[in-house]
Amino acid sequence: MSIQHVSADTDLDSILEIIDRDAAVVIDNVLSENDLAEIKYELQPYLKNDIEGDNEFTGFQTKRVGALMARSPKCRELALDPKINALSKKFLEPHCDGYQLHFTSAIQIGPNETAQILHRDRGVWGGYVPRKIETQFATIWAITDFTKENGATQVVPGSHKWDKNRMPSDDEIENAEMTAGSVFIYTGSVIHGGGANQTSENRLGVFLHYAPNWLRQEENQYLSCPPSIAKDLSPELRDLMGYSQGGYVLGFFTDPTDTEGKFESVSPKKLFGEDFDPFKIASSEELVSSSTKKN
Repeated sequence: MSIQHVSADTDLDSILEIIDRDAAVVIDNVLSENDLAEIKYELQPYLKNDIEGDNEFTGFQTKRVGALMARSPKCRELALDPKINALSKKFLEPHCDGYQLHFTSAIQIGPNETAQILHRDRGVWGGYVPRKIETQFATIWAITDFTKENGATQVVPGSHKWDKNRMPSDDEIENAEMTAGSVFIYTGSVIHGGGANQTSENRLGVFLHYAPNWLRQEENQYLSCPPSIAKDLSPELRDLMGYSQGGYVLGFFTDPTDTEGKFESVSPKKLFGEDFDPFKIASSEELVSSSTKKN
């Protein structure tokens, strides 16, 4: 089963049907050349550092850069992409009343890197979440071309419906090949892993994952992007990162230095002078425009 490609104007339901069937799809040519140049420019100061992994899973020739919401204005735009957020909401909403940014990373697979161990991302919670609950809506934005030769992500379409102990044969493994500016979408239940880079060039992608708002985030957004930085971000992005409450009470905080009761068991929105109405639920239209994700 090959990975299906669709155009940027494909409707949400058609894309979700493919994801339901394959747990993988590529949307072609979403970003412009200028977008790609900006992202490369913003990431270069971090990618030039000696930060390769030190084991077979993280890769000995692979660089990973996190805290993208604090470091890269252009990656913030990707995180808020209206179509991706609308898809995330519809995909995850059967098991939550809101979603959050779960993980951000720029991953650069260098020459001579071997293939990553195949895995399912939902394993970060140790298998304690029932399989009927989908835990992640994941995206990889291709900043360079992704080819089989340079380490395009390996994925096993349809494996989200397999028995958890079944392993794929070689002919069931596909590579998410795509041109720079495209975005690969996959789920937390599909078997996948980084490919082997047999070229002399680096393969660079921006990984942005979304998850239900009641799960612990893989990347601690509040340390990766603390309030001193988050105060300058848009309210929409802060909400997405988790500077808000999930449902009625999840995520409230109390300022331990407050002696006047202004910040006693309140929403993180109060940090930024925003109001909080726990009984207002944002519409899908609001989610993809300029309003908050969950109020």
